[in-house]
Amino acid sequence: MTNRRLFVKMLLLASAAAPLAAMAAQANGPAPSGKPKIGLIGSGNVGSNLGKSWANKGYAVMFSSKDIEADRRLAAQVGSGARAGTPQEAAAFADVLVFAVPYGALPDLGKSLGAALKGKVAIDASNPFPARDGAIADEAREQGAGVVSSRLLPGARIVRAFNAIGAARMGAMHETPGKIGMPMAGDDAAAVQVATTLVRDIGFEPVLVGGLAMGKYLMPGTPLAGEHTPDEVRQIASTLKP
Repeated sequence: MTNRRLFVKMLLLASAAAPLAAMAAQANGPAPSGKPKIGLIGSGNVGSNLGKSWANKGYAVMFSSKDIEADRRLAAQVGSGARAGTPQEAAAFADVLVFAVPYGALPDLGKSLGAALKGKVAIDASNPFPARDGAIADEAREQGAGVVSSRLLPGARIVRAFNAIGAARMGAMHETPGKIGMPMAGDDAAAVQVATTLVRDIGFEPVLVGGLAMGKYLMPGTPLAGEHTPDEVRQIASTLKP
């Protein structure tokens, strides 16, 4: 084979491989926008509204739940940047996971997702309700939801957020950005910073109220529940103890 023919063959092989390499990079690295990819574990009212809001801001999102057909319909409705998969596929896809499921589902999810959680930023939007979630909800209310969630999702870098504001508002805050404070709790500073950006990008003003021990106040029925201005969130948080 002449040098010219060899050179042409190498060019053809490189051209064929380039699209495959680009596809692999897109699947395994950050989205082309440079924004972290987001996996929604749970695509009910909270998960769907959050996912839509982030997709509209240019984030690549994957919806997942027990009903993948419903997730596919939701992803098609959302359009560009949205896709559907199983929770395991969402965990493999995402840089950031958002858990928006009944609290009683967290123990099994922690086991089934296993090593995929290690080092992953995980926003915990799940709330423990004993009547629905059983004994694990009692435990979370006694010890604090943030602390217990960290144990149920081993290896994940937990930040509690989106716990005590109506789901519909989560899809509408981009219309009046910065007016409503979003209390957050977390121990991992880098994970908190990631969550801060995600919270702010969809119209809330993030307010860190403390470490995961303060996560017990991020649920309905506490002083931090409902809609408050950022300053009001800070003032209320200053009166609470871990």
